[in-house]
Amino acid sequence: MGERADVFLASFNRIEKWLREELGNPRNMGFSEMVRRLNKQKNPEVHAISDDLLQMAQLRNAIVHERVGENFVIAEPNEWVIQRITEIENLLLKPELVLPKFGKRVTGFEITLPVTEILRTIAEKRYSQFPLYDQGNFKGLITLRALGYWFASESQHGEIVLKGKTAADLLLKDGKYTNYCFVAGTTTVTEAKQLFENENLLEAILITKDGNPNGNLLGIIRPRDIYGANAKEK
Repeated sequence: MGERADVFLASFNRIEKWLREELGNPRNMGFSEMVRRLNKQKNPEVHAISDDLLQMAQLRNAIVHERVGENFVIAEPNEWVIQRITEIENLLLKPELVLPKFGKRVTGFEITLPVTEILRTIAEKRYSQFPLYDQGNFKGLITLRALGYWFASESQHGEIVLKGKTAADLLLKDGKYTNYCFVAGTTTVTEAKQLFENENLLEAILITKDGNPNGNLLGIIRPRDIYGANAKEK
């Protein structure tokens, strides 16, 4: 058997072990069935690469079961396959986490902050997200989109009066619109991406150590942080 086949099989076996552990070590379940099962369960890591995994299973079967001789196999992995299965192994066994990738200093604001101060901060510092707190208790997230909705709503009642208005007035009162969620620092980047794909209204993912909304903010993820500068903001 060639050197590349040995490398491929070693990586394949580690991936198979990971799949089995994810499913609670089921008995008598083959590689392909485990992939399909996890894909059906919407496992975020497997869901995006299930087709590649199934193709790897076919190649593995060709290497192991279709040998012409003891040291000769019909299918020998090429360099692309070796690179791809290595990428998949790293994705599954050593997934990138939201921390430290998206870790940064995030400023929190009190709900008593005047709306005029929010507008000044946007103009001077170009902030687009304002996590709001009431003496350390998280109350909501104001974004440029939410601010636009508020101005549009206020304009329906005549002249917009900012005097006396605070950040608390910008929060939606019915609670039906949630534009944020919290995750722990151990959340994978793939899981964060899945959150944006599954929730259309999500504008930001806030990171704390254990996902507690009242914990210290350790980072924030916007759609463009995941998909790039040209991503369409929600």
